[in-house]
Amino acid sequence: MNLKFFSVGLALICLCGISRAQNPDLPTPRKYIAYKAPEKIIIDGKADEVSWQKASWSADFIDIEGALTPKYKTNMKILWDDNYLYFFAKLEEPQVWATLKQRDTVIFYNNDFEIFIDPDGDTHNYMEFEMNALNTVWDLFLTKPYRDHGNVLDSWDIQGLKTAVHVDGSINDPSDTDLGWSVEIAMPWSVITEPAATSAVPVDHFWRMGFSRVNWKFDLINGKYYRKKDGNGKFLPEYNWVWSPQWVINMHEPERWGYVYFSSNTVGHETTFNIPQDEKIKWGLYALYRKQKKHFATTGKWITSRDDLVKKPFLVEGIQLDPKLEMHQAGWNLSVKSPFTGRLLLGREDGKFVVE
Repeated sequence: MNLKFFSVGLALICLCGISRAQNPDLPTPRKYIAYKAPEKIIIDGKADEVSWQKASWSADFIDIEGALTPKYKTNMKILWDDNYLYFFAKLEEPQVWATLKQRDTVIFYNNDFEIFIDPDGDTHNYMEFEMNALNTVWDLFLTKPYRDHGNVLDSWDIQGLKTAVHVDGSINDPSDTDLGWSVEIAMPWSVITEPAATSAVPVDHFWRMGFSRVNWKFDLINGKYYRKKDGNGKFLPEYNWVWSPQWVINMHEPERWGYVYFSSNTVGHETTFNIPQDEKIKWGLYALYRKQKKHFATTGKWITSRDDLVKKPFLVEGIQLDPKLEMHQAGWNLSVKSPFTGRLLLGREDGKFVVE
């Protein structure tokens, strides 16, 4: 799911969200612990290796807005070694079909599986990857989310990428019923660490990641699959099923993605990971950022008074914090000094998050 957000308008993209830091009733982003694989992983779409068998499945994917249960089940696993980051996803689907065969075409016009990666968690300079059941891929790099008018580098490729698809049934054959399809992916660390502050493998650290599955209703015309249209000839909206809910129909809000922690332990040896308290402060700052964006979209002006922006107590883990609003010529900064780490956490008008 990607360029379609240009067509729905900036106002929709900038709708004000809800902060989990300020609303404990809204679930936190999901987390996953990825372990090291001690054996060679063969990319064949089947995940037969012992390491894959030991790796835990993710929670079931859910509707992107977090309320509905998808019609078909989706789960994924993650492993890593010194050279690659590995993904395996299993997608239940009674009719496996795909039509797009050219790399870097708009893959979500077919049913697809998508990965979003923001190594340093600042919501800028992140990667998007999509693939369909024909093993056709689309990889691109975004300097900023669409809401902040970034550049989309469609010519960017994950050099050394390995992908494979396995269909449990048949593809593009409406005469039978399939069980589904699976994808297996190997991304070289040498490429996907490019946006991070360091080129090192993030051992015992986390990255922010989003995982999405796009699924379309279809028509069969002369034995071929086509996206279904309504009575006026317009395509029916797709389903968006995700690992960690976005709470809005927009994958391009990186602050809402889940947390993937890369354990130094080999798969089969358990470790624990808790989302750091500073991340919960960031959730609250991004709620204020969305409030600013909504106000600007409506009035053409920023909120310049800290008290007008922060009207509710800013609470994290029961501690009331004091966000500072600083206006400057290009816009504004909103910052909080963390009582947990002593670091200054700062968000800018362009959405970039900085830890000083």
